[in-house]
Amino acid sequence: MKKYGKKDEPASDIEERVVNVNRSSKVVKGGRRFSFSGLIVAGDRKGRVGYGHGKANEVADAIRKGSDLAKRDMFRVTMKNTTIPHEVIGRYAGAKVLLRPASPGTGVIAGSGVRAILELAGIRDILAKSLGSNNHLNMVKATVAALQQLRSRDEIMAARAAVAE
Repeated sequence: MKKYGKKDEPASDIEERVVNVNRSSKVVKGGRRFSFSGLIVAGDRKGRVGYGHGKANEVADAIRKGSDLAKRDMFRVTMKNTTIPHEVIGRYAGAKVLLRPASPGTGVIAGSGVRAILELAGIRDILAKSLGSNNHLNMVKATVAALQQLRSRDEIMAARAAVAE
């Protein structure tokens, strides 16, 4: 898995999407102190995608931090035309996400966090189902885990040939 840094790609073609903003509070002597966390997904719709979870005392700062993390931690997704090469299940904590290839014209059939990752990766035809927790962060992480498990036909054949020798 290759990570892309600031040197490797122009920032102009990267799209971002805010998946979730969460407010948490801490009770102190003077009242409540609020802090925010933002879950951001970034991708170029050409096979690269990443996510970031930023935390700050202001919403804008949390989103900016998440955005920077998402751009920094992008990875390449293995695709077959407009879908994925094979069915896969991604797991993270209590979340389980099933991704299944679909025929052309189907579209992205998925929930909010999963849909954001898949659309920004450039996948146009796919079926996705959440089988466990519906926590936004864990579903995004499970989707990323599933996408990183994908292998093309050529990669699988090369691995088999290496084992046979």
